[in-house]
Amino acid sequence: MGPAVHNPVDLASTLRHSADMGQAQGFDHEVRDNGDVVITHHGQVATILRGRRAAEFLEEVGADPQLTMARWTGNYKHGNERTAKDHPRNRRGR
Repeated sequence: MGPAVHNPVDLASTLRHSADMGQAQGFDHEVRDNGDVVITHHGQVATILRGRRAAEFLEEVGADPQLTMARWTGNYKHGNERTAKDHPRNRRGR
């Protein structure tokens, strides 16, 4: 067999699709008049940040807003979900 030939359009599409997988999505935030920051995920309140934590969040949110909000709410994948699912402690009731 000869070397594999890749269609550049299909390869670009595949790379773009794989880059989108695992991206945080659906987050939004609102700054209230009193300085509180309300972070929502798909329209549901995920957390409310107040005081110093709200100020720290607002300084950090500019770079990658979706990922930043996912980290601050704890709503992101850690990469160990499959391992944790198979741990004996988590096997109860199976």
